Parts: sequence; structure tokens; C-alpha cells
Amino acid sequence: MDIVVPDLGEVGRVQLVRWLVGPGDRVQTGDAVAEVEADKAVFVVEAPGTGIVDQILVGSGESTRPGETIARLRSG
Repeated sequence: MDIVVPDLGEVGRVQLVRWLVGPGDRVQTGDAVAEVEADKAVFVVEAPGTGIVDQILVGSGESTRPGETIARLRSG
């Protein structure tokens, strides 16, 4: 299951400020997993389902955009 940056309206690019979880961490639907910044406002990225963080695809400080996959969960 992919963790993606949520739709933030007319925002084109965001910066991943920090991860709140890491590989191997268990998360549940709605858990805060990362923070992204756009237009000087910080938004929380939530887990779309329950599972274990398998891969982090975008590192802290990197630029990304809404709809882009930033991490992957595996069942468990």
C-alpha cells in the first residue's frame, strides 16, 4: 500500500519536513506518518491503512508533490 502526499488544493510542490515513523514501524489507518510544508504551512500526511512501514521513498528535506508516493506499507 502506498503512502501518498494528500491533495492540498492548488499547491504544486511541497517539502517533506520530517518523518514521524521509520522502516519497520507499525502504523494504523489515520496515524500521522510525516509532515510536509507548502506555502509556509505544515500539513500532516496520514497512513492510508494498517501495516508496517516497508520503504521510505522521499527523504526529509526533499521536494515532492501532491499525489506522489513517498513511502510504502506492507501487511503485517
